[in-house]
Amino acid sequence: MSATSPDTGTAPGTAVSARAAAAAASTAQPPRRLGLALAVIATAQLMIVLDSSIVNVALPHIQAALGFSDSSLEWVVNAYTLAFGGLLLLGGRSGDLLGRRRIFIAGIAVFTLASLAGGFATDPAWLLTARVIQGIGGAMAAPTALSLIAVTFPEGPPRNRALGVYAAMSVAGAAVGLIAGGLLVSYLSWRWVMFVNVPIGLVVAALATRVLPESERRTGRFDLPGAITGSLGIAALVYGLSNAATSVSGVSHWGDTKVIVSLVAAVVLLVAFGFIEVRSKHALLPMRVLRNRDRSGAYLISLCVGTALFGMFFFLTLFVQDVWGYSPLKAGLAFLPMVATIMASSGIASQLVARVGARPLMITGASIMTGGMIWLSRITEHSSYAGGLLGPMMLTALGLGLVFVPLSLVSLTKVGNADAGIASSMLNVGQQVGGSIGLAVLGTVAWSAVANSLRSQAAAAAKAGAQHVTGAKAAALQKAMTDHALATGFSKGFLVSAGIAVLALIITLVAIRVTRKDLAGVDPMAAPVG
Repeated sequence: MSATSPDTGTAPGTAVSARAAAAAASTAQPPRRLGLALAVIATAQLMIVLDSSIVNVALPHIQAALGFSDSSLEWVVNAYTLAFGGLLLLGGRSGDLLGRRRIFIAGIAVFTLASLAGGFATDPAWLLTARVIQGIGGAMAAPTALSLIAVTFPEGPPRNRALGVYAAMSVAGAAVGLIAGGLLVSYLSWRWVMFVNVPIGLVVAALATRVLPESERRTGRFDLPGAITGSLGIAALVYGLSNAATSVSGVSHWGDTKVIVSLVAAVVLLVAFGFIEVRSKHALLPMRVLRNRDRSGAYLISLCVGTALFGMFFFLTLFVQDVWGYSPLKAGLAFLPMVATIMASSGIASQLVARVGARPLMITGASIMTGGMIWLSRITEHSSYAGGLLGPMMLTALGLGLVFVPLSLVSLTKVGNADAGIASSMLNVGQQVGGSIGLAVLGTVAWSAVANSLRSQAAAAAKAGAQHVTGAKAAALQKAMTDHALATGFSKGFLVSAGIAVLALIITLVAIRVTRKDLAGVDPMAAPVG
């Protein structure tokens, strides 16, 4: 009698032997080689994640040097985001079929060459092309980085520690990008936010050939209809959301033609993608990957974390610079305690997850993250760094670290070796799409509140006769009104982030049921059936 595992789609005996072979290959590597492998994967992940934020600090310098218009400057960020988000599923599946190390190295090489080309850009079209190619390289490397952890490190403490480092790089990357961007722009030039990737990428690619194991190439073909509809659907969703947020003037863009067309196209394409995947024998996203309740819950939580995190970083960066007057470098350095806390809490989570399980850690982390964001929503223009920002920022970071390590573990639990790449890419897709949702929804809430506050303050000032104030007093009054409006609006945005953290907590309570035995690699469904 034979049977198949419902989660992996492979014969039980085959699943057991595959796990045994993977474990043997992993444990056969000396500890030093495993340490180098982790350094390579973590460095690559950090480089890919921080590139979505490192250019933010350099945008004014890029505009002045290359002649970007105000309306086109945002594409320096969006070009990378669209290519990266849209091609993540294809990148993950490519690793499953063609070999993960091969696709990882190819992705790093593409990313590195695009960074070199972007650093030499002399006009907007050149730089935007380089950013698109960077996104393509990132979409190849990011999902294979996580899946390489699954097949390189033996289950248990070694893999948990590796995922702790990976999680720290993934969550802290945005803050590290702001710090690195501030330093490079302040002491070198904007071009170095691109050039800095070149030596790092060359070292990562060279070491990867020596310390990362190659997974076997698998039979099968690419799901071309699924790749086209899925990639274009995600890209259209990210594009629509990126352009939907209400502007600082309070003008809503949700009704703009390009936003409506993009979001409708995204719905149509993603629905078509779903129908194609259900019927395809060589699906880009096999439905068996989503049938696991814990894994699907992990993807939804990843979406929530991305929504809350990206929005929080965006508005905090604006707040400390526009309201408190921090320089770009000082703004980046202000996030250092957050980076340190994320790394520390990720390390703690990687040690605790085998003892207490994923669910308790995720519940605790989501609760702490919610408390930190509620605390952060109380910040005002009169708050100090130590009294108004440091505490809530570190509390939120503590919660993020506790959530993200078990989240990565749950997303890979009971995944067949053939599907590790696509399962990893879904976690990245959740964060990427979540980031776009965060900027759109939080931006709409925050900027609407800013505009309303400015209007109410202007009406109150007019009633008090402040229109007769001129000169320096008028400028000071206008600055005070603007600062108060920004603090009020951003506070509303942080409250929305807290609400999204509550949603992540609810999903954890409802969907996550994975046990410590599951995390230890014991899969009852893969036991031989007599």
